[in-house]
Amino acid sequence: MQRRRSNLRNKIYIIVFRSDTRAGRFFDIVLLWLIILSILLVFMESVESFRRLYQPQIRLLEWVFTFTFTIEYILRIYSTRDTRRYVFSFYGMVDLLALLPGYFALLLQGGQYFIVLRAIRLLRVFRILKLTRYLYEGNILGKAVKASLYKITVFLSAVITLVTIVGTLMYVIEGEQHGFNSIPESIYWAIVTVTTVGYGDVSPATPLGRLVASMLMIIGYGIIAVPTGIVSVEMARATNDAQEPCPQCKAPVEKGKANYCSNCGSKL
Repeated sequence: MQRRRSNLRNKIYIIVFRSDTRAGRFFDIVLLWLIILSILLVFMESVESFRRLYQPQIRLLEWVFTFTFTIEYILRIYSTRDTRRYVFSFYGMVDLLALLPGYFALLLQGGQYFIVLRAIRLLRVFRILKLTRYLYEGNILGKAVKASLYKITVFLSAVITLVTIVGTLMYVIEGEQHGFNSIPESIYWAIVTVTTVGYGDVSPATPLGRLVASMLMIIGYGIIAVPTGIVSVEMARATNDAQEPCPQCKAPVEKGKANYCSNCGSKL
């Protein structure tokens, strides 16, 4: 009996956790389609005319999806060889987050819209479609952002200081009669201006205020380019660190990724 149960767990494990078998690949593809359909259902539910016509059907389908994902989550817990490791892993937490919104809808009005969190589960497509090789580029981007963290923090601190000063200055210059009703609202205007969004809900009317606004707009164009340059430099550096020159032709080769050079065919 124990052996039969162990064989059943192994079979379920191969299907729900591995995509290198026909059954496992089929299971994952069906799962991805169910996730996409459940997300599209949430989108359609937000359309009032559609919701008014098909409210009962929508509720029924939402519960069908939630029940299906619940069974799938239970099967993963049952078949995994290390339950604690799976539950607290990244994908384990994502799988759990995909379930909770369906049950939140019973307690919280509008809770069903959090079902869009299931979109995170689409990350499994990298494993299913054998796209893990593209994760190398993602790792380079992650390293670049991490290396740029302190520089970007300093940059954002400078921007926050700038908009605080300019916002306060505009409050003094323009005043409430021109829509700058408080310093927080003036800082909001400065943020909108420096990011070149320009909603136009508040605008300076005095010559001095327009001069300050013009200077802030010009500074805004320069500010946009700064984080791009910082991350680009770090990406180039991370790419160089992840590569080594071929001893024969000096072409760049990923460290530890190949035994032969893709350019000249020499053994590495």
